[in-house]
Amino acid sequence: MSGWIDLSVPVVTGMPVYPGDPAVEVSPALRAPRDGVNVLQLHMGSQSGTHVDAPYHVDDAWPRLDELPLEFFGGPAVVADVRGLSARAPITPELLAPVLNRLRLRPGSLVLLATGWSAYWGTDACLAHPWLTPEAAEALVAAGVRTVAVDALSVDPTPEPGDQSAELALPAHRVLCGAGGVIAENLTGLDQVVGLPDVELFLFPLRLAGADGAPVRAVARAV
Repeated sequence: MSGWIDLSVPVVTGMPVYPGDPAVEVSPALRAPRDGVNVLQLHMGSQSGTHVDAPYHVDDAWPRLDELPLEFFGGPAVVADVRGLSARAPITPELLAPVLNRLRLRPGSLVLLATGWSAYWGTDACLAHPWLTPEAAEALVAAGVRTVAVDALSVDPTPEPGDQSAELALPAHRVLCGAGGVIAENLTGLDQVVGLPDVELFLFPLRLAGADGAPVRAVARAV
């Protein structure tokens, strides 16, 4: 396989969002027959669809989106194939051992976590995705990783709707963002890059000033 591979979910009205985030609405603002041009009106949160989190997302003292180096949003990537895990299963350092070995040969790479959970996008099951343990996040940071992308709602467990006992501690976010890194979530179609020997990944966000994150067009290229 060669060429460009789109790993982004379409932005449409009513698309899934993280529990509590703003709903997405896309509607015509101007119409060519009436106004001379077509323009859409968008209502959405900064964490809508396929998006990146800046460190500021979880801590006011940490860097905002426009303060991060551009190289965090694109470059060589290593794919971690962790498909086949059960609902709400942890992704441990042991599961990432093959990737950690590859990272020793490819320092500075971005990491793609292929859980296969994008197959549940738009269903209640999407909330029960596998999640990255803080120990696994620490192992990635120790290997020099500053960007982690996943085909799920979050790298941390997502609480069930109405679960008042769930604490939004976000331990994996705090490890990765605490290292000044970037997290990308809600990618799709990572089965297209599993097994490719050399992949480049691009996650460039909207240039929102002082933002916690922004939607991206996630694209991979087999090289």
